[in-house]
Amino acid sequence: MTTRLGADDAIGLEELRGLSLLHAQAQGIEPGAAQELLARITDPWGDRPRSWGRVWSAEGDRLAGQGLHLEASRHYAMARFPYPGDAPRQEAQRRCVAAFDTWRAEQNAGIERLEVPLEDGTAVCWTAGLSATDPKPLIVVMGGIVSVKEQWAPLLVHAEAFGVALAVTELPGVGENTVPYGPRSPRMLSAILDALSGRADVSRTAAIALSFGGHLALRCALVDSRLACVATVGAPLRLFFEDEAWQRQVPRTTLAALAHTTGVPPSLVFGYTRGWGLTDQELGALRIPVHYIAALRDEIVPLGEAAVLRRAAVPGEVTVLDDVHGAPAHLDHTRGLLLGAALAAAAPAAPGAVPEAA
Repeated sequence: MTTRLGADDAIGLEELRGLSLLHAQAQGIEPGAAQELLARITDPWGDRPRSWGRVWSAEGDRLAGQGLHLEASRHYAMARFPYPGDAPRQEAQRRCVAAFDTWRAEQNAGIERLEVPLEDGTAVCWTAGLSATDPKPLIVVMGGIVSVKEQWAPLLVHAEAFGVALAVTELPGVGENTVPYGPRSPRMLSAILDALSGRADVSRTAAIALSFGGHLALRCALVDSRLACVATVGAPLRLFFEDEAWQRQVPRTTLAALAHTTGVPPSLVFGYTRGWGLTDQELGALRIPVHYIAALRDEIVPLGEAAVLRRAAVPGEVTVLDDVHGAPAHLDHTRGLLLGAALAAAAPAAPGAVPEAA
């Protein structure tokens, strides 16, 4: 996707720095190293030497030159953050994928690339643990409106140890996913399951889907019974899409990223997404466990979304942490909760067990 809609100019450098730290930490970039790079940046956009894309990419180039391709990929992912809206970020997106591809070829983990064509674009996954002779339960992992699939590399190498098949992918409009983000987006997840059927046991698929990815996965679960669990952090459910007072204070970076992924001008984004919220009736129809982690000081998604889930009596657990969006200060804790929930749901039922009522 290319720059459009005039969203880029609305992003302030200080806000961008603050929101980017979660994503740097999530990819294993040390906070001190991230802060040092952020201090060098003077321009959020453009091609000047101290622009966002150029500074992060220069560090990625340095690491790639040392043969540290996974570390390079992580820095290129930060260089294209929050989306590849100018030339340096677009080049960083390409280098992110290329460096990851080089790294995965060096591993003995059976990491494969999967492209899933849809009517209006293509979704791309990195997969591991696939087998036509011994298909394993599937865990699908997906981030939100700014997260690329390459950040899940550490999980892919553990597919065999976990005894599962893994597919990591991106929200429509993010990274290599050329499908626009819109009301029909949940069908993308079903298409991925279709493509993996036969090499993974997709009949009990668990989704680790963060932020807006969680909303997409829940929408999919309403119509696709192959989803057995959704584990998420900070997913918008209803209030984000309906509360106009809340929408007025949403970070400009979030609004710009939504504009980029949907293809809708920033001024029209919330009009476009109105109606995306899950109703009480829809939430009440969910019979699968939903494990939801909320942050007390979430600046992007209202804390009230956790109450929406609880009032609907959706199976699963709600965990509230004293943190900001994505719970960056609790990464190890949230990773354990999400992965534990997904592994439990993807595990095959014991012989003779009575399946949960539909």
